[in-house]
Amino acid sequence: MNATNSLFPKRKAEPTIKLQRRPSVTDDLDADEILDLLDDEYVQSILLQTRSDAMSAKELSEECGISLSTVYRRTERLIEYGFLAERRIAQPDGNHYSVYEAQLDELTVRLTDEGFEIAVSKKPTGHLADRFTDIWEGL
Repeated sequence: MNATNSLFPKRKAEPTIKLQRRPSVTDDLDADEILDLLDDEYVQSILLQTRSDAMSAKELSEECGISLSTVYRRTERLIEYGFLAERRIAQPDGNHYSVYEAQLDELTVRLTDEGFEIAVSKKPTGHLADRFTDIWEGL
C-alpha cells in the first residue's frame, strides 16, 4: 500500500506498547512496528486466509497471489510477533511441511498518557488433542 492509501497514518512519536503474547516475545515493542506490519497488504491477506483454516505456504501463495518467498518472509514476521502459528505436518514418506494458522483474534489500540497501548487477544490454534498434549507436557 502506498502512503496515501495507508491503513494507519504515520506518527512522529515512538510510543511503547504492552502486549499479551508469547513469553518469547518482549513487551517493549514499538507500536509503529506492529502497525506497519499490519499495514502490509500481504500480511493482511495471509491473516485473512488463515483465520479459519490452516494453510501451507504453497496454498497461501496461490490464494493470495504472491510469491512463495514473500509468503515465507511475511509468515516468519507474523510468527515472530505471535500473530500466526506454524504446525509441522508429517507425510507417510517421512517428509514434512508446515501449515500456518492465524492466532490473532483481536487487536485493541488505546491512547494513554504514555502513548499507545496495544492489547493482543489470541485464539487457540491447532487440534484440541495437540493443545491438550502441550498443556499436559507443560505441567
